[in-house]
Amino acid sequence: MERMSEPRRFIQVLYGPRQSGKTTLAHQVMADLEIPSHYASADEPTLKDRTWIEQQWEVARLKVESEKNSLFVMDEAQKIDGWSETVKRLWDGDTAKGLSLHVMLLGSSPLLVQRGLTESLAGRFEVIPVTHWSFGEMREAFDWGLDEYIFFGGYPGGADLVNDQKRWSNYIRDALIETTISRDILLMTRVDKPALLRRLFELGCSYSGQILSYQKMLGQLQDAGNTTTLAHYLNLIEGAGLLAGLSKYAGQRVRQRASSPKLLVLNTALMTAQSQLSLGEAKQDTEFWGRLVESAIGAALMNGLRGENIELFYWSSRNREVDFVLSRGKSLVALEVKSGRRKVTLPGIEAFSKEFRVEKKLLVGAQGIPVEEFLLTPPPKWLS
Repeated sequence: MERMSEPRRFIQVLYGPRQSGKTTLAHQVMADLEIPSHYASADEPTLKDRTWIEQQWEVARLKVESEKNSLFVMDEAQKIDGWSETVKRLWDGDTAKGLSLHVMLLGSSPLLVQRGLTESLAGRFEVIPVTHWSFGEMREAFDWGLDEYIFFGGYPGGADLVNDQKRWSNYIRDALIETTISRDILLMTRVDKPALLRRLFELGCSYSGQILSYQKMLGQLQDAGNTTTLAHYLNLIEGAGLLAGLSKYAGQRVRQRASSPKLLVLNTALMTAQSQLSLGEAKQDTEFWGRLVESAIGAALMNGLRGENIELFYWSSRNREVDFVLSRGKSLVALEVKSGRRKVTLPGIEAFSKEFRVEKKLLVGAQGIPVEEFLLTPPPKWLS
């Protein structure tokens, strides 16, 4: 009887923003698996090179015992020039020898990770996106209520600091925002105007939940840049897990890419840490709190749909707007948010439904789906 072949191994790639739990998750896997493991990180002040990857790989190889598996976890490998070619060579060498070394790569820069995967590691990996923590996760871990989550967002590392507003705000600004911009964007990617990128991020936080054309952004930023540069910088900021620019749903890819973006923070802490407001003061400011609620819902959709075959858009026409549009194939869900803030546009679900075939029309807040229930529901379920 012919012996069955071993299941094919894949490199497990976990990527997502800083403080989303990638390293913690990897260490939990290492602790739970009853096999030898080795962890190494390239996210340190001293520069690493491809030789360092080979050295760490050899340490992991030594842990492979007779007829046993071993796990090698490499954190922030994409920060090493030529990392993917080195990983490919080592992985293929182990595969040819039948060495049972399993590899997990962690990264906080999806753009750089994806570039290396597509250029060198095609057919050898599977991606597991890790996103900002959801309301359900923060509630389970820290017993947070809805208001706390809307204000403090989904950064577990700052949960113990929320009783000291100044320390919490400094942590978000210095340890997360500044570190992400300086080390995950500016240090790893060519940016000709770093000051413009920083101001664009600040502007995006101020206008989260609002549609803003690139021309208006240039006017606000008072810079001699161009719209192509802004679109590129916004793409870099989104890749780092900070701020996204939603495209307008148009049914045509070309028109979607050319639309004015709807700016959206991917974690509401990015708004509140820079606001200088306390939770109580933020709730009293109905306009600001309304933007926070809408941003929390948008962030939950963006994060919860990561890795799913579902796209997220907005829609607007003639002063009418649909806050969010979920699209999968020909299935569309139109979603309106009643957050309490004053809007310059009118609800547009009926107008949208006349132009496109809508499967579901959802209202969140007011007399619709309670905000808490919506945030506790996995976003793909709204299209089921």
